[in-house]
Amino acid sequence: MRKWHLVDADGQTVGRLATRVATLLRGKHKPTFSPHVDTGDFVIVVNASKIKMTGKRMEQKDYYHNTLYPGGARHEKFSEVMAKHPERIVTEAVKGMLPKNSLGKKTFSKLKVYAGPEHEHAAQQPAPFAIS
Repeated sequence: MRKWHLVDADGQTVGRLATRVATLLRGKHKPTFSPHVDTGDFVIVVNASKIKMTGKRMEQKDYYHNTLYPGGARHEKFSEVMAKHPERIVTEAVKGMLPKNSLGKKTFSKLKVYAGPEHEHAAQQPAPFAIS
């Protein structure tokens, strides 16, 4: 049976948070883990707008996207993405830590990220998960 975990990203570092969330999504914390089976749990990340980066990465981190049109390369700084879509920072960090195959896509669909403290999954009774 899949559990629902609630992770508070307030004051957490992006990479450390993303590794813990990816571990929960894949099910590596369970004794029944198998790399070819989706045994992971659902994860809800709240307060994504209060996440932090270490060192000079706030100014140097660059997010790249290509529209596939000629000249369609798009670059955005971390501060710009944080101002517009703070949940995208967490989703991209976690997505990069999951397998690049159909199992990874299925696993990624169990991640729910919200910029503020409110979420829509109270009916699932998520258990708080402390990230140390």
